[in-house]
Amino acid sequence: MNTEQQMTAKAEALFHKGPAALTKEEVYATLLAFTKEALADAPKITGDKKLYYISAEFLIGKLLSNNLINLGIYNDAKAFVEQAGYTLPEIEEIEAEPSLGNGGLGRLAACFLDSIATLDLPGDGVGLNYHLGLFRQQFENHRQVEYPNPWISSETWENRTDVHFEVSFKDFTVTSSMYTIDVAGYNQKVNALNLFDLDSVDDSIVTDSINFDKEEIKKNLTLFLYPDDGDEAGRRLRVYQQYFMVSNAAQLILKEMDDKGYPIEELSQHVVVQINDTHPSMVIPELIRLLTARGMSFKAAVKQVENTCAYTNHTILAEALEKWPSQYLEDICPQLMPIIKQLDEIARTRSSNPATAIIDQDGRVHMAHMDIHFSQSTNGVAAIHTDILKNEELHDFYELYPERFNNKTNGVTFRRWLIACNPQLTAFLDRKIGDGWKQNADLLEEFESLKNDAGVQAQLQAIKQEKKNELSTYIYNHQNIVVNPDSIYDIQIKRLHEYKRQQMNALYIIDKYLRIKNGEIPARPITCIFGAKAAPAYLLAKDIISLILTLGDLIRNDPEVSPYLNVVMVENYNVTLAEKLIPAADVSEQISLASKEASGTSNMKFMLNGAVTLGTDDGANVEIHELVGDDNIFIFGVDSDTVINHYKNADYSSRQIYESDPVVKRTVDFITDPAMMAIGDPEALTRVKNDMINKDWFMALLDLHAYIDEKDKCFAAYEDRQAWAEKMIVNISKAGYFSSDRTIAQYNQDIWHLK
Repeated sequence: MNTEQQMTAKAEALFHKGPAALTKEEVYATLLAFTKEALADAPKITGDKKLYYISAEFLIGKLLSNNLINLGIYNDAKAFVEQAGYTLPEIEEIEAEPSLGNGGLGRLAACFLDSIATLDLPGDGVGLNYHLGLFRQQFENHRQVEYPNPWISSETWENRTDVHFEVSFKDFTVTSSMYTIDVAGYNQKVNALNLFDLDSVDDSIVTDSINFDKEEIKKNLTLFLYPDDGDEAGRRLRVYQQYFMVSNAAQLILKEMDDKGYPIEELSQHVVVQINDTHPSMVIPELIRLLTARGMSFKAAVKQVENTCAYTNHTILAEALEKWPSQYLEDICPQLMPIIKQLDEIARTRSSNPATAIIDQDGRVHMAHMDIHFSQSTNGVAAIHTDILKNEELHDFYELYPERFNNKTNGVTFRRWLIACNPQLTAFLDRKIGDGWKQNADLLEEFESLKNDAGVQAQLQAIKQEKKNELSTYIYNHQNIVVNPDSIYDIQIKRLHEYKRQQMNALYIIDKYLRIKNGEIPARPITCIFGAKAAPAYLLAKDIISLILTLGDLIRNDPEVSPYLNVVMVENYNVTLAEKLIPAADVSEQISLASKEASGTSNMKFMLNGAVTLGTDDGANVEIHELVGDDNIFIFGVDSDTVINHYKNADYSSRQIYESDPVVKRTVDFITDPAMMAIGDPEALTRVKNDMINKDWFMALLDLHAYIDEKDKCFAAYEDRQAWAEKMIVNISKAGYFSSDRTIAQYNQDIWHLK
């Protein structure tokens, strides 16, 4: 039997009927069962040295299409589904998206697992099995409201294993259970994502919204990703989660060493641990603890762990460089504190600079400092980010360990972010340059030779229009908002944070609204689309969402403006929505304050799908700019050196700009215009306005004029359809560098040294 016939046989075995009689749910259940069996039968990737990629987040997205593609059975599944009278996108709607991540950090980890398997490297992810994820976002009265996001059901990609470990906290001990999700590479071989959980976790303790008793650790430990840390109980819960994650990871590593017969004295020869941001940092003292418990000397254990671990820094934001009070660790995992104190003593023998100490004068444990001192490698995730780490943020450490610092510019997996989410463009590229680019992304370069071909330009624009039509239909069906598919789609999708400057985008919209009211009609309608979640305790971020939602309603209800301008914020932004938004985008908004975005990855996904970047010279935008050239990107704003100097000198005054620039003042003042206050939440709007005038920590007003000018220039350029098509082609052709296959190959060559 061929694969399609095998799927039919699976349906008959499960439901005792042929494809034509199956419901959508039965088709999905058939494909899930068939694909899970194929994954179980696929060869496991093995080698003498194995990577453990430990991360608090794995934003893996729906897995059906991705697995079908990587197993080489996508077309067979498509035919089976069509035989049943459906389309694959209809079937995929049934699948629940695993709620195991939040933003770029987790999506990057998911891309990396895909590429690790694709490159035939032995490497598993290790994380936690969050029952209710981050949260499900709903918009009520122009506000974000958070609800639990349950996703685990009987029909899941997870496999429960018989692996259990004891994890001891100060006052009690728990027994973990390990679940695995198979991770298929494009070579049809598999690694795993290992997720740890507690059987005692009780979803029913969640009461109102996402509130629960944060002190019932046995019942809440793996309920939520990033539980609200607005109070001490929430902060302590995060430490419980982190220790639970790394203790399980460390025990799994040593178990698999034992299973393979490797002596623990050879740990660094057979294991590499990638610490993804500071959440897994306690794996360092935990591994040392376990090794010494097995009889290894402390000195030898430190050496083994230092040669085993590697650390990725994802941000220079202080809030993400975790510093835990020593007392938290004494109260939660006291067995680590003697080790951390000894590590601090060793660090102080290497440097007398208090800025590089692990435990500071206030008794706080600096996780990043421990990572840098006791890892073989510290990497940034874009060229400019790594330079800032070396020259500014981590300069004292760079002077201490110059050989350990390296750059690994992020990448994305083309299997999901082109082949799966944009089959029309995939097929077009296959026809024009062959399908070799699927294995070697550098071959996309060949597409640039066609940039002046009028037929290629027209077909590419037709594909973009088809994706815009699809998105317009989706938004109408799900949010009852009409989007003009012939408008320019200007899209900003990412975590809601002031440094990403969604508030600056909103100020542009206000300026555009006021100009249209004044009779300045744009050449073509513009649709500004946002997707973002704000952390529940991040009040100002939630206020910015409120501002955007209010603007959307104001504009849609204004007959003078609504034909020319629209603002849409998609609800509950996630990977599934990103897969619909990115192929439809004309303009990719990458407008973070220079020096603050470590890399970004949506910028890579957008360019791969033919969008043109409007952004600052920040993160990976710098490398995109270098690759596509000045004519195929729109760059504005002050540079990173200027920003860093403003912070150093504390000389930035948003009030001064507000009071001296009439355009800025008019725009900011409109936030609390009576028309806005009548629609939105007056308190939220007032807080945003006051923050812009009195603080504006991420300098939106500093760049606002330049942003308005460059965005207008970008929209004007869109009207030359031939020139715009050339920009699309250049962006697609230069996107090959941003394949996560390239990133992972560099990690392996420079840090991991797997087979």
